[in-house]
Amino acid sequence: DVQLVESGGGPVEAGGSVRLSCVARGYNVAAWCMGWFRQSPGKEREAVASITADNRATYADSVKGRFTISRDKVKNILYLQMDSLKPEDTAVYYCAAGALGYIGAKCPPDFGEYWGQGTQVTVS
Repeated sequence: DVQLVESGGGPVEAGGSVRLSCVARGYNVAAWCMGWFRQSPGKEREAVASITADNRATYADSVKGRFTISRDKVKNILYLQMDSLKPEDTAVYYCAAGALGYIGAKCPPDFGEYWGQGTQVTVS
């Protein structure tokens, strides 16, 4: 089974940067869609960024130009570089993987078959 483990969260000042990592264990996820979602108290989970197996990235409008998603297929790691952070970016960030072999310009919205436990990012 696939296990996703996030790290890199924590407190950060507004305007600062954080890089989240998500290690996939138990399976090579190079041919999968992967992405980041977030959820803050009282709000629904929202998609932040996703990346296809051939490295096509898609971003939520709220993070475009500030966040960058990338993946290392050799190390089986997904990253999210978060710059120019705002207090409204405060949330638990979750890594997701799925849609094995999917071919398209962007990952389907319901691609998340496997999820990490989440990592808290707090911007103040």
